[in-house]
Amino acid sequence: MTSSLPLLLGAVLVAGLLGAPATGTTAPEHRQTSHGLAEHLAQPATPGGDDTGVAGHTGAGNSAEQRRVLAYWTPRRMAAAAPIGLLGPVTGVLGAVTGLLGLKASFETPGTGPSVVRLAARPGGRSAVRSVKAPPGATRTRYGARVGGARWGAGGQVARTTGRVFMTLGGTDFVCSASSVRSANADLVVTAGHCVKNGTGAWADNWVFVPGYDRGRRPYGQFTARRMFVTGAWARGGDDSHDIGMVAVNPRGGRHLAEVVGVQDIAFDTARGRQTHGFGFPADLPYDGENLVFCAGTVRDDPHGQTSDQGLRCDMTAGSSGGPWLSGFDPVTGHGTVTSVSSFKYSDDRGTMYGPYFGETARRLYAVAQRS
Repeated sequence: MTSSLPLLLGAVLVAGLLGAPATGTTAPEHRQTSHGLAEHLAQPATPGGDDTGVAGHTGAGNSAEQRRVLAYWTPRRMAAAAPIGLLGPVTGVLGAVTGLLGLKASFETPGTGPSVVRLAARPGGRSAVRSVKAPPGATRTRYGARVGGARWGAGGQVARTTGRVFMTLGGTDFVCSASSVRSANADLVVTAGHCVKNGTGAWADNWVFVPGYDRGRRPYGQFTARRMFVTGAWARGGDDSHDIGMVAVNPRGGRHLAEVVGVQDIAFDTARGRQTHGFGFPADLPYDGENLVFCAGTVRDDPHGQTSDQGLRCDMTAGSSGGPWLSGFDPVTGHGTVTSVSSFKYSDDRGTMYGPYFGETARRLYAVAQRS
């Protein structure tokens, strides 16, 4: 079955890029970032259950900061930005794991039975591979035929509301995917938590959303982050079941994001196992990040039981992290309802990507973010 070699390769890539806290580190409720901006938990955690707190962070809060961020993203920097992998950051029984390129793998270890191997970034940029006993019944499971992503060429609302995210983490520029969603402030973007904050580590800097991105074109401009939010479970422990980020962006030219590109609906506690369309901008081969790509199929529960996520058969690669999963999608209008975002893949099944289930934790995150 799958060996741990990809994990070691991931460790080499991560080393030197990040100096994240060690596994199990708990973020304080109030602290100062390197920029002197206050970071806080907007709601308390729920003891003994899902962490329903919301961690927030200030982005480009004034016009000078907005100009600085927009000036930072030259075409050259955008072209050189690296995709954050769908294969990371991962947690579960190990607690906080903060490597951006970590692999989640299920494989047989001689004499020990099924194990789970994860990559954890340690202080000072050192990395380590750790393995733990998997829960009973955690076997490598594949289902359905391999599904290749296809370029979305039908236009419609999804072509306007889906876009690329550009940001800086640990001094390195990265790209993700995201979507505009309906909100009270008319400025809300939903993406993956690791496209906003590196688990228990740093918040993203220079964060911008480029809706309708197409082969380098930015037809609707760039929207800088005003306030960034992740679930408390992601901020405290990098929990893949709650790898969700929401960002309230600054208006552009006096117009809100929703006025410029429209929105997708968003819903919580929906039925599991639905027909779903996943969208994003995969940037690793065989893709190049320049076009909107989609996959479609029925989502199914995590066969390893390591998360409450659902899986969608899809071969999209790094860079599609944070892209919207739309239920009830109409291919004619390009409209649907966001019920998840692309989060990670298991290393022994590159043909299935997983996204967090939007339940009560996501609802609480949305309640805070949409009014910020």
